[in-house]
Formats: sequence, C-alpha cells, structure tokens
Amino acid sequence: CFPPEKISSVGAFQRLSLSPASKVDPDNKVKLVFGYEPDTEPTVLARGPFTTVRSRGPSVTVINHSNIKPHVHISAACQLYLLLCAAFLFLTAGPRVTYVPPPPSEDEESIFSHYESGVNFDKYDEILVDVSGTNPPPAIMTFDEAALCESLKRNVSKSGYVKPTPVQKHGIPIISAGRDLMACAQTGSGKTAAFLLPILQQLMADGAAASCFSEMQEPDAIIVAPTRELINQIYLEARKFAYGTCVRPVVVYGGVSTGHQIRDLLRGCNVLCGTPGRLLDMIGRGKVGLTKVRYLVLDEADRMLDMGFEPDMRRLVASPGMPSKENRQTLMFSATFPEDIQRLAADFLKTDYLFLAVGIVGGACSDVEQTFVQVTKFAKRDQLIDLLKSTGSERTMVFVETKRQADFIATILCQEKFPTTSIHGDREQWQREQALGDFRSGKCSVLVATSVGARGLDIPDVQFVVNFDLPNNIDEYVHRIGRTGRCGNTGRAVSFYDPGADSELARSLVTILSKAQQEVPSWLEESAFSGHSPSGFNPPRKHFASTDLRKGPQGGFFQDGSVTSQLAAQTAADDEEWE
Repeated sequence: CFPPEKISSVGAFQRLSLSPASKVDPDNKVKLVFGYEPDTEPTVLARGPFTTVRSRGPSVTVINHSNIKPHVHISAACQLYLLLCAAFLFLTAGPRVTYVPPPPSEDEESIFSHYESGVNFDKYDEILVDVSGTNPPPAIMTFDEAALCESLKRNVSKSGYVKPTPVQKHGIPIISAGRDLMACAQTGSGKTAAFLLPILQQLMADGAAASCFSEMQEPDAIIVAPTRELINQIYLEARKFAYGTCVRPVVVYGGVSTGHQIRDLLRGCNVLCGTPGRLLDMIGRGKVGLTKVRYLVLDEADRMLDMGFEPDMRRLVASPGMPSKENRQTLMFSATFPEDIQRLAADFLKTDYLFLAVGIVGGACSDVEQTFVQVTKFAKRDQLIDLLKSTGSERTMVFVETKRQADFIATILCQEKFPTTSIHGDREQWQREQALGDFRSGKCSVLVATSVGARGLDIPDVQFVVNFDLPNNIDEYVHRIGRTGRCGNTGRAVSFYDPGADSELARSLVTILSKAQQEVPSWLEESAFSGHSPSGFNPPRKHFASTDLRKGPQGGFFQDGSVTSQLAAQTAADDEEWE
C-alpha cells in the first residue's frame, strides 16, 4: 500500500517512516470529509484488498499478501492513508445489491395468461423451412404428435397453443431425437416453446425431480440468454409449462441479491436459466454443479457468441464437470445467424448438428409494415413528437443509441404529455423491472430503450416501433422491429434515416425490405446504389438470408411439412469441414 521510497532499508516491509500528518494533510481536509481527527482515535481499522491494519500503539504486527509478518510503525499519516484507501474502495465499489424482486404470481390464471394469435397466424403454414444435415427426423403437424405427457399437454392447452408454428414443427422432433440444433427463425415465431417442450418432456419421462437437500444443485438443463429481461421471460415460460409437475426451473441474473437467488436455487433446480455473468458466479461459488447437464441452450445465440459474450461461453463449457459437446445436447436459437457466428458455433456443437432455417432468416417479419423517414439528426425530436401525436395511445417502443439519450428522450416525451418510461443497462434492476411492468400494464404507453430491449422481449400488443437512431448493424434492426408483429399479429415500424450517419446501412435495408415484399423508397435505393453506401446493392435472390455454411448450392426446402427436394443431394456438402 506504500510507495517504495517510504520503506527503510532495515528490511523489506519491516519498518515504515512517514512524514507527520500535517504535511500529508496541511489543510485538515480529511477531518472535514470524514469527521476524523488525526491522532485522536485510539484504534483505526481500514479494510480493503490490502490486509487489515490495526494500530494500537507505536508498532503493530500485520500480515500482508505474502504472509510476511513485518514490524510496522504507523503514524497518523499512515492511518490517514489507509483510511483514504478504504474510503476510496468503498465509494468506487458501488452500493451492495440487496434488491429482491417480487415473487412471480402463483395464481393459475396469471401463470397461463397469454395474448391471442393474430389474423396472420395461419400464414405460418406457408412459410418455407429448410433443414440441412444428415437424417433429420420428420416434422410434426400437431402437438399430439409430439408425444407430450399429460401434464405438458394440459399446460400447452392452458397456454392457448392450438397448433405448432414452423420452428416448433421441426424443432421439437429434432430435439426429441437427441440431435444438436442451430435454429434460425424470425422473431415472435415460438422459438422458446420449441426448445422448452421437448426438454421438459424428456426430464419428466426420466423421472427427474429437484432435490432441496444439497448445497450444490446439479441441473439437467442450462439455458443462457444475453439480457436479464429475456432470461426472466424464458424462466416464466419454463415455469408455466412445468406447472404442476416435479420439474423445477430457477432463474439467476445480475442486479438482484445473490443471497436471495442462492436460497431459491438451493430449494431444488432441474432447469437453470441465467445470464452469463451470474451463472458463472454461481458455479464459482460452488452452488451449481455441471456434471449432470444434459442440455445446454443458447437463446439469441448470435449475441451469446459475439465478442461480448464469447469468452463467458467458453468459460462455461470449459468449467469443471461440464460434459463435453459429445456428451451433452447443445441447442442454439436466434433470429439472425451471421456466417462468422456459425463458424464460432462449431466449437460448441457436434459435427452432425442440424441447421433449421425458417422463413426469411435474418430478415424482417412480413407482418411488420416498415416505413423510413429521411430526417437530420437535430430534427428527429420534433419528428418523433409529431409521429406520436398521430398514433394516439398505441403501445410504442422507441429505440435510441445511448443510455443517456434514452432518459433524455423519455423526459422530453413526458413533458409533451406522453406517459413514457425508459429501460437501459445503467438503470437499477428494480427500475428496469418497474419500467417493463408499467409498459406491459399500460400505465406508460411509450417505452424508450437501448439495445437491451431489442432482444427477445415478448411484450403483448406492441403496435408501433420507432427507430429514433438506426443501429450499427442490420441484425440489430431486425431484432428491434421484431418487438411488434409477433405471433401472427400485425405491427408498424418507422425508422428515422439520417443520410449523414446511416448510409452504411442503406444496402442492407433495401435487402430487408425486398425480402419482406415491401415497398423500397426511391431515395433509399438511390443511396444503396450510390457511392455513399460502402458496397453496391445486389438484389436478393435467395429464399433464406442465412444458410448453413456446410451446405452446397443444392438445398432441401420444406413447405407444409413435405419435402420438395431430396435431402440426399445435400449429404456431401453437409459433411464438409468448417473453414
């Protein structure tokens, strides 16, 4: 804790010689800040990453990190130094997290509350589906064909599920067959149920039961998602499907009291849902064991394997006890799967995994009406206010680039009499949950969000999405507008296009609009063709924006559950190595 020049030559870390307190603090400012008078306190205690030091006289024995027992002369200046170190560490460490979220409702009606499918739900039957890989199992047409146990069938029915969506028709039998899966499907198409139902079915069939008698819980399935809000949503879905059964799901995420989550975890856990940081923390504390893990699920897998979360995912699969990829089933789901992410995924999946592409993967849902408005940076605010005045009380999400801007725009809209709240990564967890609660309940009709709100959140009846700032990449745009137009419902998305800042997205935006069979503004197409766009515009020619990298030019397309071309023609390409 002390500079080398303060240590005498008698011996390393043996004696300190410090100047009087008056020279260290000539203006006596420490007394004003801390209420501490040097040399008046008989005992001073300073705690920090350094060893605790107690002064009870001219010399005291302490133990440093090397377990050396030096003889130290602690003057008033030393006491002040240690006190300042402790104060600095306390102030910079931030407040201790003590927030305990309210328990989820035990009322059956609340657990199974859902919103109705939209008028376009039946159009899902017309969506093209591509399954690549060797020997994929046949798709199911009804939930009865999924061979679910009676408890699951009952809970599926209570949830309002009438027939499976395309990702469920193909995903459920693939997972039930024990195959690894990389699945791409547009937002709001039922991906969560596609992996939860077969996992829960297998656990129930095997008689899995959570034990509350162990200090280390060993879950059968681990589900990881990038944001707290999304992982909590997945947990609530798992809790709904497992209602009245022996399977117990648990959720862990940051911003909540660790002690509270440990107590909940130790009550028993079969399915553990978590964000990467808190999940690794629980493993490090010895509260979660991995030896029994049979399923590893990465939701929003493109985000889980990007530069932000990839190291955490590698730490997870390399943790002691985690079964190798050959001895576990790994499932990845997302609305977008860029090629570089597919290459990374090879490290987590078996070589014979199946690739499921539903609809225009990496593209926008055709149920969302997309509109673009040319506007300069400083005219956006007035444009937004005029836009919200014209929409009435429609439930609206506004996406901005920065956390500070989210609060600023929310304040401006409140001043304009629009009931508004905001959500971003700098808000405390209770504030984030309150904001989502106010938005879901209708107390606030406008939610201003950064990218934390763009991933996977399933909020009923979001009719309108506004991209106040367009994102830096097209995948994030797809996730943002996917907050509306879910489950066959229609929605609208308006994006403010600043020619000076957003020209790099022009080509990709034209591609997205074309694939969704929507009108492309002439000025946007001109921008895509012009030199302002980093690469020229090439009209889309593929049915799928994301395809299996192992796959050759031939493909097997499914429609209405029937194969329209032979899978055998793909086999050679499917077996190619990753680059």
